[in-house]
Amino acid sequence: QVQLVESGGGLVQPGGSLRLSCAASGTIFRINIMSWYRQAPGKQRELVTSITSDRSTYYADSVKGRFTISRDNAKNTVYLQMNSLKPEDTAVYYCNLKQLGTQAWGQGTQVTVSS
Repeated sequence: QVQLVESGGGLVQPGGSLRLSCAASGTIFRINIMSWYRQAPGKQRELVTSITSDRSTYYADSVKGRFTISRDNAKNTVYLQMNSLKPEDTAVYYCNLKQLGTQAWGQGTQVTVSS
């Protein structure tokens, strides 16, 4: 069993920054992929960014150059630094961990970008 707990969401003005954190607990294997997804109202959940155990990264085109994913393997924690936020980044952000053919999801954290 894996539990994921996100934190760091909130309300921010356009152009502002937020940092999300996701702490994983339970049975965590050395090789895994941690990701951030988001889901805006009325839209499908989409992959925002992911990072492998050896820190290879992927970013959706919509966030390249603005978002940075990182991880602390000793703490089983993944971070998402979001800069230059836009209203279209407003969504519930979900942490995801994939390992050995299974996956776990966090409960989600709301990010609202509005003036």
